Amino acid sequence: MVERQGWFMPSLFRFLFVLGILVALGWAALIALVYLYEPKPREMTVTIAPQKLNTPR
Repeated sequence: MVERQGWFMPSLFRFLFVLGILVALGWAALIALVYLYEPKPREMTVTIAPQKLNTPR
């Protein structure tokens, strides 16, 4: 195997490093969504069958 001149990193370390960077970017995106996104409140209507309201417990 011929070593390249300069900085050499084995493939497992390179893979883990890239995977760590991707995980960090994913977490950063989730945190940005939590702090920057404000959902719009809206009304919600749910229809309940009358049979379910009249059943004894």
